Amino acid sequence: QGQLAESGGGLVQTGGSLRLSCVASGSTSSPAAIGWYRQASGKQRELVAYFTSGGNILYSDSVKGRFLISRDNAKNTVYLQMSSLKPEDTAVYHCKSLKCTGYVCHASDMDYWGKGTLVTVSS
Repeated sequence: QGQLAESGGGLVQTGGSLRLSCVASGSTSSPAAIGWYRQASGKQRELVAYFTSGGNILYSDSVKGRFLISRDNAKNTVYLQMSSLKPEDTAVYHCKSLKCTGYVCHASDMDYWGKGTLVTVSS
């Protein structure tokens, strides 16, 4: 079974940008349904950007218009371009394969989350 490895987090000022990467390894390609979750300290985990199994792209209201998810199938990589960052975007970001029913998706494995990549936005 393939694994997903996130990278690209860091410290950025309010209004800045970062690009996160998620590389799939151990399989022939990244899963069709895949997305980015984030979890801020003391808050619930949130699915912020994702591809559905039907190829649609959806965003949470909290990031719509500021974040862009894309993928390069030749590189088995999914990206999250984050712009106009705010302190409330500070979180650990995880890339996860998803199970979808139409546009409603959730992580295929809710039990294992790995370390993710930390994004810190300073005010």
